[in-house]
Amino acid sequence: MNVYVPILVLGGIAVAFALFSVAVAGLVGPKRYNRAKLQAYECGIDPTPQPAEGGRFPVKYYLTAMLFIIFDIEIVFLYPWAVHFDALGLFGLVAMAVFMFNVFVAYAYEWKRGGLTWD
Repeated sequence: MNVYVPILVLGGIAVAFALFSVAVAGLVGPKRYNRAKLQAYECGIDPTPQPAEGGRFPVKYYLTAMLFIIFDIEIVFLYPWAVHFDALGLFGLVAMAVFMFNVFVAYAYEWKRGGLTWD
């Protein structure tokens, strides 16, 4: 149990700091409310009434989300390689070079097709 005491103390300090920061910000922060500040944030787009079954999202939204997930997952594969770089030797370097080449080819293809531009 002695091993976990520093972790619990650090967690307690983190929670106390978070609660203290929120409380102090509410007390000390400016209180200048206006109509625009009280509205719901909609990414700069004025909200419009939606039909009962919900509105349709453009396909571009889903494509951008999928591209983000794909490239994010590809970057996550770099972390184990970076941690064990010394142990992998030349084989690891060549394998990662091939992997990075594939990532850059996919990135260039999407860039050329306009998949990374937001209309």
